[in-house]
Amino acid sequence: MGEFELIQKHFLPLACSVSNDALVLGPGDDCAIQRIPTGRDLVFSIDTMVEGIHFPESYPPEYLGWRALAAAASDLAAMGAEPACFTLALTLPEADDHWLTGFARGLADASHTFRLALAGGDTTRGPLSLSVQVHGTVAEGRGLRRSGARPGDLICVSGTLGDAGAALDYLEETQPTDNMAQVLERYHHPHPRLELGESLIGLATSAIDISDGLMADLGHILEASGAGATIDPALIPLSPALSGLKGARAVDYALNAGDDYELCVTIPEILWQGASDAIRNQMTVIGTVNQDAGLHIKDSPGLTDRPGAGFDHFRSKA
Repeated sequence: MGEFELIQKHFLPLACSVSNDALVLGPGDDCAIQRIPTGRDLVFSIDTMVEGIHFPESYPPEYLGWRALAAAASDLAAMGAEPACFTLALTLPEADDHWLTGFARGLADASHTFRLALAGGDTTRGPLSLSVQVHGTVAEGRGLRRSGARPGDLICVSGTLGDAGAALDYLEETQPTDNMAQVLERYHHPHPRLELGESLIGLATSAIDISDGLMADLGHILEASGAGATIDPALIPLSPALSGLKGARAVDYALNAGDDYELCVTIPEILWQGASDAIRNQMTVIGTVNQDAGLHIKDSPGLTDRPGAGFDHFRSKA
C-alpha cells in the first residue's frame, strides 16, 4: 500500500466524518485553513509518542489512536481552550492494513468524542512514532497559564489519580481482575477534561494537565508562579480499584505516576466556595499554595520535602 492510498483509505474518511466550523479547509491541499473568530486567541500544542518510550511495543493500535489524541487534547484542557482541529504525523515501519484499520478506528472515536476535526498530516516510513498537533481557541487574553498561582490559593485536582501509572504493571495480564481492568481502562482510554477546563476560566489562577505525575506537574506551576505549596496525601482522590490493587502504595502512584490526564489547578478560596456544583463535584482540594518555595508533603508528624519525580523523556521508558 502506497502513502496516498493509505491516506485515502484510512484517514480521509475520518477527516470527512468530524466537522468543525473553525476548520475552513482540511486535507487535500498543501495546508489546512483554520479561521479564528474575532476576540479569540489561537491555542495550539504538539505531542510526540514513540514506541518503547511512550507506549509499549506491540501496543494495540486502536488504543494508541485514542491515547495519542487524548494526550494532546489534554493540553487544550489545561489552557481552558475550546477544541477545534488536529494534524497527525505518523511514522510506520510498514503500511500494515490491519494495524492502520485499528489505529484509524481509535483515532476516529477520540476525534468524535473530543470534537477535534482532522485537518491534515503526513506519513512516512521508519520506527513507529506519531506526533499530534491540536488547535483550539480561547477568549482573547483569557487562556489559563501555569504562572498565576498565589499564596493562599487552594490546590485542586480533577478525578482520581494514579490509575494509569498502576496500569503499566498489568499490561501483560491475559485475565485481569475487575480492579486491573478498571485501571487498564484509564490507561487505554484517558478522557481529557476539556469541558471542565473551559469552565475554569475566570476561576482558576493557574492550571496544568497531569501527564508526568502530580509532583512533577504541580512543581511546574510552582516554578512558573514563584511560589511553594503544601499538599496532604490523605486528601488525594484515589479510585477503589487503585486502592484495592496497591493498598498503602496507592498514594505513591497518585503522587508520581503519569498518564492520568487530569487537571491540577489553583483557585482562590473565596472563588472555590462560590464555584458551581458541576465544578466542585469534579474536583478535590488537596492543599494550599504557600509563599515559601518548595513542594511539601504533609506527613505525620510534620512536613517533608520530596522532589517531584515524574516522567523524563530522556530517562524513562514505557
